[in-house]
Amino acid sequence: MFRILFHTPEIPGNTGNAIRLAAITGAELHLVEPLGFDFSDAKLRRAGLDYHDLAVVTVHKSIDAAWEALQPERVYAFTSDGETSYVDINYLPGDVLLFGPESVGLPDEIKHDPHVTSRVRLPMLPSLRSLNLANAASIAVFEAWRQNGFAGAKL
Repeated sequence: MFRILFHTPEIPGNTGNAIRLAAITGAELHLVEPLGFDFSDAKLRRAGLDYHDLAVVTVHKSIDAAWEALQPERVYAFTSDGETSYVDINYLPGDVLLFGPESVGLPDEIKHDPHVTSRVRLPMLPSLRSLNLANAASIAVFEAWRQNGFAGAKL
């Protein structure tokens, strides 16, 4: 299935929602430290409800450790300055959907990392800065999953 990669997430509720997203869709969630919370955080647990034990969640010490563990063939970096629309990607199982921290998004060195296949954007009105991290990840994962026939889902 698909792999969601949050680079240094800051808000526990967003990561909790992503844990739930991973469990419901069969995606894996990968987190790159430093995290802006710990796993005992009540907001993280509340947002993830009882899905924590049903999701595959891996924490990596650095982006290099994540690349080594994931061995990705294709990485799509979601950013407000992406050159490709998320609907113009033909997603394949195993793709990594990369998102940055809530306050600043992906740093330039990550957006231009040689592992990144393409910088991808979600449409937004021009006067606004960004979409909530968990919402953006949900949109991306469901589009990728839809393109692959919602493999494994009860339809």
